[in-house]
Amino acid sequence: QVQLVESGGGLVQPGGSLRLSCVASGTIFRFYVMGWYRQAPGKQRELVASITSVRVTNYVESVKGRFTISRDNTKNTVYLQMNSLKPEDTAVYYCNGVPVFSPSSWGQGTQVTVSS
Repeated sequence: QVQLVESGGGLVQPGGSLRLSCVASGTIFRFYVMGWYRQAPGKQRELVASITSVRVTNYVESVKGRFTISRDNTKNTVYLQMNSLKPEDTAVYYCNGVPVFSPSSWGQGTQVTVSS
């Protein structure tokens, strides 16, 4: 059973930065494509960034040039560096596999609020 624990969220002003972390356990982390997802109030969860086992990355258009996903396979950890944050980035951020490991694999997420 995979376990995912996200951290690093918080309240930040527009234009600010945050770095999210996600530690995975219970799976052979290094073989999987990992992704960061987010869910804003009243909206569906969306995949915003992904990274393959060989560190090929992909981003949704709205975060390109501002967010950077990375991974450390020795620590079973995936990161999301978020710069130039906008109010529309406000959401709960989750990590998971791409595709997700299972419907029950979601962690608690980490809240990111961008507001002045």
